[in-house]
Amino acid sequence: MLTHFLFKPLYENKQLPGWTFSFYFQKQKIMGIYHPDGKIEWTSGKPAGQEEELKSQIHELMLFHVYDQ
Repeated sequence: MLTHFLFKPLYENKQLPGWTFSFYFQKQKIMGIYHPDGKIEWTSGKPAGQEEELKSQIHELMLFHVYDQ
């Protein structure tokens, strides 16, 4: 399970889509970029083992926090 999920706009112009995010998973800080098409780009290295499960959780969190406003 991921904890301490944070995100912020990738660009100063908040009208442009794209977000950076970070969270902790198994005591490791993981960071990445969430693109408008749903693509996830890992900036801290890919998480070991459960990448697909984490991607699914990130998609759900972004849908809730960004797109359901």
